[in-house]
This record gives sequence, structure tokens and C-alpha cells, in this order.
Amino acid sequence: MLNNVTFAYPYVLYFLIIIPLILLWYWYQSKKRSSAITYSNLSIFSEMKKTVKERLIHLPIILRLFGLTFLIVALARPQSFSSGENVYTEGIDVAMLLDISGSMLAEDFKPNRLEAAKNVIDEFVAGRTTDKIGLVVFASESFTQCPLTIDYPVLRGLLKDIKSGIIEDGTAIGTAIANGVNRLKDSEAKSKVIILLTDGVNNSGEIDPITAAQIAQKFGIRIYTVGVGTEGEAPYPFQTPFGKRYQMVPVEIDEKILNEVANITDGKYFRATDNKKLEEIYQIIDTLEKTRVEITSYRKAKELFYNWLAVGLFLLIVELILSRTYLRKLP
Repeated sequence: MLNNVTFAYPYVLYFLIIIPLILLWYWYQSKKRSSAITYSNLSIFSEMKKTVKERLIHLPIILRLFGLTFLIVALARPQSFSSGENVYTEGIDVAMLLDISGSMLAEDFKPNRLEAAKNVIDEFVAGRTTDKIGLVVFASESFTQCPLTIDYPVLRGLLKDIKSGIIEDGTAIGTAIANGVNRLKDSEAKSKVIILLTDGVNNSGEIDPITAAQIAQKFGIRIYTVGVGTEGEAPYPFQTPFGKRYQMVPVEIDEKILNEVANITDGKYFRATDNKKLEEIYQIIDTLEKTRVEITSYRKAKELFYNWLAVGLFLLIVELILSRTYLRKLP
């Protein structure tokens, strides 16, 4: 009955000391009390059985002691507490735009730009818990590899399957942004974000990057642009009749356009020149676009003294009635 119970006034429980004191006083008075009639010999009563009234002679004091015990516990205000947390999450919807054109096979990143990008995106997704994330890939065209989802294992599996060459070669940055906007425009999330990763110049598609960025801005979508590629030239693998051969090719990233796209949408442009820098960029974006979680703890008290009070009063009333009627003592 007292499991997981606390008391509002625990010091009141010290009054329980009067219970054994009353019991001692009752025992002392019983010993001290003398009979109203004195007999020279009680042997004649030895065969007589005790009546019910005689057997219940101590019932009133028992009821009184238990009644007082319950009342004292009730005065100490026993309570039980339930606690918990209300969690409010301000979600973020993220569309990841990944360039899979042929130039992403350049090996200035290890093992190459595309695999390095897939690795950091995978880590980014693994670090999320409640955000919906979608994946769009593009070359000369753009398509949705994975719609917005919180099923991260599926998303990471689809990311792993991406390879260069599944779309005709080219770089349609504007079309990719438009595709990402289409994924996010109906979202009810507090924050809508596009993370665009590319290593080239827009040379394909039906919409230019600036127009696409202006559309994104109207829908309240922020774009972070990431240019990947070392400075100058990068080694690029070519297949020849004699096996794989490397040739140094110029790194051409339209940083001006990527910067402008980010600025239009209140985002930011980053340049990654190696694996480490690319990892740092996604860590920065992860920090900038962190889901806001508010946790409100609560502790609710439930008063338990009503039952104790009711039982205590009931026992004292029963004791009073019995003492004045059936178990009444003659002087």
C-alpha cells in the first residue's frame, strides 16, 4: 500500500509513537483494574466457555489503534507521482542533390569524387534521427533516387547503389535544383533545405540554376552548394586497350553560379578540395541545420490520503458504536 509513495508532511509520521504508548497504557490499566465482585474460588467457572462478547473484549482498543494509525498517515498526506517528458521536434526536410556525371570519377578524392561524396552523405544521414531526407541524382538529366523519407536504411541502401553512367553525361544543375524544389515545396517542415554537390558547370537541362534558385527562394527553401575538386588539375582514369591510364584534366567548377544560388536562398557555398575538407563541410551543414528538440519534463502528484482518512474514520466510528452498545463495559 505504501509502494512508490512519498509524504508531503513526513514529520507527522512521528506521531505514530503514540500508538505503542496507548497500547502500553491500556495493558497497564487492565492489570491494575480490580473486579467489582470478589470470589473465594473460581474453579466452578473453569468449565464454562467464553462468550463472543468476552472474546471480543479487546476489539475496541484494536479498532481505535488502527483508526488512529490510518488518521496519522492521512495527515502526513501520502502521494504518488507520475513523471514523463513531452518531446517537441521541429523537423527539417532535406533534399540531397548529387552530381553523378563522368567527371565525378576524377581521383583527386579517394577513391574518387563520387565515392567520397557518397561516404560523407551516408555519414550525414546516419547522424539524423527525425528529419525526412530525399535523394536526387543528376547528370544531363535529373531524377529522384529516393523521395523524402525517415526510413534511413532504405535511403542508405539506394545511395550505395548509385553509379556514374546511369544517366547520359552532362551537368544539369538547374534541373536538379528544380527537382529538389519539387520534392520540398509541399513540405510542412519548419526548415526546408537543399544540399547540392557538384564538380562542374551547368551545361544541360531546361532551366538555369539562377531561375531554379529564385523558385526555391519563393518556397522558403535554403540551398547549400558544395563544389568538389582540387585546385588546377585532377587525375582522371581512361580505359585504353592497354588498361586504365590516367590523364590530368582541368578542374572546372562554376563557383560564381554556386555562390549566387546559395546567396539567393540565404544559404552558403562551400569548396571541398579533398576528402577531409568535404567531411568538414557536411559536419558544418549538419550543425547549421540541426533539428530543434524541446523536452519538457513533468511530475504529477496524486493525493492518496482520502482512502487512509476514510478507513481511519470508519474504524473509529465502529469502535465508538461497539463501545457504547454491544461491548459496553459496566462500571
